[in-house]
Amino acid sequence: MNPIMLAAVSGFPQSQEEGELLVRLRDALTRLGVNADLRDNNSALLVRKPEPGLPVWVFIGYGGAYFSWQSAEKRHPVDDVEGAANVLAEYIAK
Repeated sequence: MNPIMLAAVSGFPQSQEEGELLVRLRDALTRLGVNADLRDNNSALLVRKPEPGLPVWVFIGYGGAYFSWQSAEKRHPVDDVEGAANVLAEYIAK
């Protein structure tokens, strides 16, 4: 895990439910044709852009309420996995 990821998750134990949400998000992104890989015991999701560029790291943040990315500047409620997948697919297509 890189230093940024370590800082983001240090002191915040991840629940099994959060890991399952990231698995569901990965599956929804895959159905949309987006390349996404789970990392480090399902603690983060690495979403790759279709063109060369830096990938997007997705975490569960805000007390388990949101998928968050881009240094937590972007987020989407975890109770809308399909919507989050659509927003992320649009975000990486830019």
